[in-house]
Amino acid sequence: MTKKVTNDAVALIRSLAELRGRNADWGEKAVREAASLSAQAALDAHVIDFVTGDTASLLQAIDGRKVTTTSGVKSLATKGLPVETIEPGWLIRLLSVITDPNIAVILMLIGVYGLIFEFMSPGAVAPGVIGTLCLVLGLYALNLLPIDYTGLALMLLGLTFLTVEAFYPTVVLGAGGVAAFLLGAAMLFKVQAPGYRLSWIAVLIGTALISTLLLLSGRFLWRARSTPVRIGRRAMLGLPAEVLDWSGGAGHVLAEGERWNARSGDNFVAGERAEIAGIDGLVLTLRRKRELGPSLGEPP
Repeated sequence: MTKKVTNDAVALIRSLAELRGRNADWGEKAVREAASLSAQAALDAHVIDFVTGDTASLLQAIDGRKVTTTSGVKSLATKGLPVETIEPGWLIRLLSVITDPNIAVILMLIGVYGLIFEFMSPGAVAPGVIGTLCLVLGLYALNLLPIDYTGLALMLLGLTFLTVEAFYPTVVLGAGGVAAFLLGAAMLFKVQAPGYRLSWIAVLIGTALISTLLLLSGRFLWRARSTPVRIGRRAMLGLPAEVLDWSGGAGHVLAEGERWNARSGDNFVAGERAEIAGIDGLVLTLRRKRELGPSLGEPP
């Protein structure tokens, strides 16, 4: 297939060169061997017709030149023509910024983590909206760029590993996520021309920021898991309760400023203080308050 495409390109360039009276042999060489020439060498090889310093000089040089068109031979009248420069509009300038490889990768990162923050804190709205917009713009930019989907898959896999690492710290997932992200960034674009080159500074800064953010998130989550529960049923276990009345293994107690139904295998009297051992619905299970052992230096 490559040979067929090359031969088609050679046939086209030769036909165009012969039609315009140019150097057809060099045209074929340019296709097959990617040959190039300097400006003066191209003029000597009859590849070009003029060498000028600016647009005004070019218009002066081609004035009166005969050219063949589909409607016959025409004479160019270009002497003294004004040169008009058409600047790209704001939309084209915006799209040119978005389709920069580094900006596209940054948009993808913001989009992915914006959605992650939205899922972690439903109802925040702003992370979800910003993340969705950035993700769509990043995918649009990648659609226009010559990317390698294996590199993109590795980058997304690395982000997934780093996200899981934030919730379940294992070190292995974090190291694997960083490695996958860096390898994916190296493989992301198929060509390494200046316009398609991914800045390693941007990649390393992005990786460092992501790793720092996830390490901090993992630290906060780990601290939250090790902190005693301060609300709900588990928070009441071990708290004191004052017996209001008691009869037949059940009664009422005052705990945390509220009146509760209570039961226990122990017998209590009104005014006695007990300890909450469990909660079953709206009924507390009591036990006698555990006494502290003797202080150091005191006989038992």
